[in-house]
Amino acid sequence: MRNEVSVNFECFSNAADNNKQFIADVLRSLLVSGARVLEIGSGSGQHAVHFVNQLDEIIWQPADKEPYFDALERNLKGISLTGLEKPIYLDVAQFDITERFDAVFCANVMHIISADLIPGLMAGVASLLDGGGLFILYGPYKYQGAFTTESNERFDGWLKANNVLSGIRDIELIKSKANIQQLKLIDDLPMPANNQLLVFRKLDENDNGTVSSF
Repeated sequence: MRNEVSVNFECFSNAADNNKQFIADVLRSLLVSGARVLEIGSGSGQHAVHFVNQLDEIIWQPADKEPYFDALERNLKGISLTGLEKPIYLDVAQFDITERFDAVFCANVMHIISADLIPGLMAGVASLLDGGGLFILYGPYKYQGAFTTESNERFDGWLKANNVLSGIRDIELIKSKANIQQLKLIDDLPMPANNQLLVFRKLDENDNGTVSSF
């Protein structure tokens, strides 16, 4: 573990600051030394900096689009951390990245983007992973159409009031779109503040081609 880098983050996120250590503790058990990780929706870059500090020998590729990308670039400019890559522009509606990664991480994005972008996001993620690669999703979800808490239901109402296309997604929807791309849910971990951390594994050529329910 390195010494924490002090950064005055533009577009600072209290949520990212509150959950960063809890997520890092789980990532430590999931990512092998030398893993190359793409982060979709890096926002301010708070997670990127913290995870590279916490997780030895990983390569972290931040990515986002406007209106967040310029602030992300400014926040990370001048930070010299082994393993922290220069941010790249990524719009999940296009998903024009062709590099390979050992894992893809995505926090608090699924309930922001419109549901019609989810299939393309899953296809894009799957195209970047070899067999055994991980897709790690953090955020709130519904189960069989039901919210896990009243606070999540209120949050869903707030999201939709700001953007009718946003909203907390059903985990069954996420799993079905992932399954189409041969991404199998292997873990569903409860996290603080009524969030979940979902871990999907890309099936390899030795799998039978079917994805069973979690």
